[in-house]
Amino acid sequence: MVRPGGLSVDSSTNHLRAPSRTVTLGRIQPQAPSFRTVYCNDRDANFPVRFKGNSISTTKYNVLTFLPKGLFEQFRRIANIYFLGISCLSMTPISPVNPITNVAPLSMVLLVSLIKEAFEDWKRFQNDMSINNSTVDVLQDQQWVPIPWRKLQVGDIIKIKKDGFFPADLLFLSSTNPDGICYVETANLDGETNLKIRKGLERTWDYLTPEKASEFKGEIQCEQPNNSLYTFTGNLIVEKQTLPLSPDQLLLRGCSLRNTEYIVGAVIFTGHETKVMMNAMNAPSKRSTLEKKLDKLIITIFCALVIMCLIGSIGCAIVTDRDHDYLGLHKKDWEYRNGMTIAFFTFFTLVTLFSTIIPISLYVSIEMIKFIQSTQFINRDLHMYHAETNTPASARTSNLNEELGQEQRSTGAVREKGFNFDDPRLMRGGWRNEPNPELCKEFFRCLAICHTVLPEGDESPEKIFYQAASPDEAALVTAAKNFGFFFYRRTPTMVYVRESHTEQMGKIQDVSYEILNVLEFNSTRKRQSVVCRFPNGRLVLYCKGADTVIFERLAYGMDDVRKVTGEHLEHFGSSGLRTLCLAYKDLNPEAYDSWNEKFIQAKSALRDREKKLDEVAELIEKDLILIGSTAIEDKLQEGVPTCIETLSRAGIKIWVLTGDKMETAINIAYACNLINNDMKRFMISSETDAIREAEERGNQVEIARVIKEEVKKELKKGLEEAQQYLHTVGEPKLALVIDGKCLMYALDPTLRITLLSLSLNCTSVVCCRVSPLQKAQVTSLVRKGAKKITLSIGDGANDVSMIQAAHVGVGISGMEGMQAVMASDFAIAQFRFLTDLLLVHGRWSYLRICKVVMYFFYKNLTFTLIQFWFTFRTGFSGQRFYDDWFQSLYNVFFTALPVIVLGLFEKDVSASLSKRYPELYREGIRDSFFKWRVVAVWASSAVYQSLVCYLFVTASAFDGKNSSGKIFGLWDVSTMVFTCLVIAVNLRILLMSNSITRWHHITVGGSILAWLVFAFMYCGITTPRDRNENVYFVIYVLMSTFYFYFTLLLVPVVALLADFIYQVVERWYFPYDYQIVQEIHRHEPDSSNADQLEIANELTPEEARSYAISQLPREISKHTGFAFDSPGYESFFASQLGIYAPQKAWDVARRASMRSRPKAPKKN
Repeated sequence: MVRPGGLSVDSSTNHLRAPSRTVTLGRIQPQAPSFRTVYCNDRDANFPVRFKGNSISTTKYNVLTFLPKGLFEQFRRIANIYFLGISCLSMTPISPVNPITNVAPLSMVLLVSLIKEAFEDWKRFQNDMSINNSTVDVLQDQQWVPIPWRKLQVGDIIKIKKDGFFPADLLFLSSTNPDGICYVETANLDGETNLKIRKGLERTWDYLTPEKASEFKGEIQCEQPNNSLYTFTGNLIVEKQTLPLSPDQLLLRGCSLRNTEYIVGAVIFTGHETKVMMNAMNAPSKRSTLEKKLDKLIITIFCALVIMCLIGSIGCAIVTDRDHDYLGLHKKDWEYRNGMTIAFFTFFTLVTLFSTIIPISLYVSIEMIKFIQSTQFINRDLHMYHAETNTPASARTSNLNEELGQEQRSTGAVREKGFNFDDPRLMRGGWRNEPNPELCKEFFRCLAICHTVLPEGDESPEKIFYQAASPDEAALVTAAKNFGFFFYRRTPTMVYVRESHTEQMGKIQDVSYEILNVLEFNSTRKRQSVVCRFPNGRLVLYCKGADTVIFERLAYGMDDVRKVTGEHLEHFGSSGLRTLCLAYKDLNPEAYDSWNEKFIQAKSALRDREKKLDEVAELIEKDLILIGSTAIEDKLQEGVPTCIETLSRAGIKIWVLTGDKMETAINIAYACNLINNDMKRFMISSETDAIREAEERGNQVEIARVIKEEVKKELKKGLEEAQQYLHTVGEPKLALVIDGKCLMYALDPTLRITLLSLSLNCTSVVCCRVSPLQKAQVTSLVRKGAKKITLSIGDGANDVSMIQAAHVGVGISGMEGMQAVMASDFAIAQFRFLTDLLLVHGRWSYLRICKVVMYFFYKNLTFTLIQFWFTFRTGFSGQRFYDDWFQSLYNVFFTALPVIVLGLFEKDVSASLSKRYPELYREGIRDSFFKWRVVAVWASSAVYQSLVCYLFVTASAFDGKNSSGKIFGLWDVSTMVFTCLVIAVNLRILLMSNSITRWHHITVGGSILAWLVFAFMYCGITTPRDRNENVYFVIYVLMSTFYFYFTLLLVPVVALLADFIYQVVERWYFPYDYQIVQEIHRHEPDSSNADQLEIANELTPEEARSYAISQLPREISKHTGFAFDSPGYESFFASQLGIYAPQKAWDVARRASMRSRPKAPKKN
């Protein structure tokens, strides 16, 4: 049970303390106890505390909350609130339309959205039930009894078999492995497939069988549930003996047991209190820039609606006052005396009448388009599939597709690890001929002993495999193996090394080193140390870490060695290598015993354990002897320089944010073509004389003041020079390089504006020695300060904050785990795939969504303006022009599918041309397709087409007669206008499309046909109640006249004529960049097959790629085999792939005016 109070632990004894209180905003909020007590193997003792059960739920809704919560989510959108208000107005007497006109579309949109939410939540529920019903062996009555996970309780003793998953957070008690160790895979937590060692307390090793385990009655005092995956503090009290607990004894839910027959553990945290569930939080909510602009467009449309309603309401008041005799009004009637009241009610009448000006189906259509773009196009693109690792691209969200087409800043990592250990001076025993072979031995032993690597496989150099927390560690141990110091076995307390060439050539000796203490690496210490005992009793401390921290801890008199090593490190860094320094120290047994007591004391602390361990480590990590340094090549991934050059041509400015030292970062920037010798470089470094002098004096306040002054001076100087260069004729490109220490002060509120101004004037920015937090701060500075669209790309856990801070985060599934991928919006396997992701899919998505939004705006404005023109003829009375069902189904059925096809298959140029001409991407950066000028053009088109459809039909209908000699009435005219409108707006899709596929023909023709079929059915039946009998038989009467067919041909052609002429003039005199590219390559039908999938050619390795895609797990993709330019999805120049594509009329006109083809030579 949990005792009231908090537990405070000092270095010697435990004290109970009364709980403190936190006062917040006028009420007392008691803090939770600082620890929990769990009684193992005793459910009755734990029952009063009411610990949470082990059943988990990841669903958003339940049966009671689904409807209210689901509707709340839907009405967070301003458009849905608008239509809810319109639906309510339509139910009042002032509404001229039947409520079904507005209620039906809104209900359908909400129904579709709620069904989608319910389906997704049902899948989550099924997954939860599958997990909760998994079985685990629990100790009951001295035997293992299988029970479902959901019935597990805190304090239970459970047994986990090999390859099984841990159902809760467990205290590791015993294992079938010797020395009480087990191997754990944490891939579900952090993506790391490297095995981790966990070690139980020696006191609990015997509790392995059910008979012995039933005797265990321990008491666990530990921290309260929290989301820190890598920390844990607590004590185990067994028979009045208190034993300290650490993360080594904690087995987290979601991890799996490997290479161990079975283990026994005690449940500490269950269900939603487990660390993995407390980390299961939603990703940051991101909205695309285009979606935010869409909100502004909808507000503008709403303002236009208000103006139209004001005009109508004022007009109604004037007409009522002027024509009261005609209307039969007398002075005693209230309408005669209350013009303002009439205007007021007419305003709301017209609001319901013109409500269709805002498209209700816009959001649903866009969501559907984005979802299909992500799952069918991006996820299944073989150009972004990495065959070596069997990894496809993955769009983890569909909300930001179009954002990929407008990126202006890109930050992140661009490297992969590559290692080469082959030096003839050292290999094959050559190191024995060096001046100091004994020092070489210490060097190689340090590599072979000072690490946390876990060996797997046969204990032979050829077959062994090293599981390491990082590729660097595995490389260094592999290096030691190649030098003759073969690490082949590990236990919790021993490391076994097979040493060759120890005394003479050919001699091999297996040496066991007892590991007494491990001082682990962390970002604060920047070093790792082990204390080991040799077989002869010698005590040695081996240490490896960053040069800065090792040099500070060297023994007196090593200045010469330090200087030479520093020169080597500088040379390695300038060559782009990652460096470490190695040192050792012989320990006096008495001094070690004294220090070890302090170490054990710090390790037993429940509060500030990490801090106390660091302080104790400082006591022994001093007076070190430097034995050398290592350098690891940080190779660029394949295609990185070309990719960066292409993105630069596209107008994207790339920043490098890295933890490497400045020399390494600059070298990598040169290799990536980010920096070249023609650039003017601004260097802001903490390695200046003034800063060094301040650091030597050791006054921290003075150091901070000096660094800030130096940074301020350099920033102002750089900004002044940059502004001068902007006014020179041969304006050079600029680059900024700044280190983390200076960046910390440059991000100060007083200097960040100067830093941002200088950075924006530079083509490239390199920030080195930066922390994960600084990466996020720099990204946020550009995003919020410069209002630029940013993309961050990284491959490690240290890039997560940067990825989440950017507009779009891209994770690379590399050798550093999957943390970056799990936090990202899009995941790719190689940096070079960024070209396809941005220049192809990003640009296409932006183009498609822009056209979809503009088309929705155009077709609804056209539809509503016709009703607006009609109000002038009706004295602004609010008389409806369309039948209620015509109005309801206009957006839902008669114009819905073609715009979705436009959003899926529109392509201005092919994928190969998009990458060949990266400058096309600049149109997205300039937002060329969503400017207010573009909105005005579409609005003008809507005004023109609405006037044509309305005036042509109404004017010609004055003298029109049906076959029985009767003139056409209101419903005859409105049905004729509606028919012309449906045809015109659907054909407009073909006019605006650069790539016309069979789906365009099917949906456009199908939508027009759907209207005619509906009209035949709707006008051919009648019902007794609430039915508009006026439209009965209307379509049959119209189709019996020549007027119908003549108007059907004339009106849509005249309506679309202005758009046709505008596009001809625009393409001829004011072309977009993509139109110029189209013209350049119009005579190259077979110039490139780059967009075709290779699987269609012959049995080659590319076919294996397709097969590998088809074998991918269903969680990644449920579909396979998408081709960029397959026959159904062809681009504007489909003919270059041998596929027929209808030519555009304006292309024919332009080509006829251009004499680009050489004339045939005249015959003699």
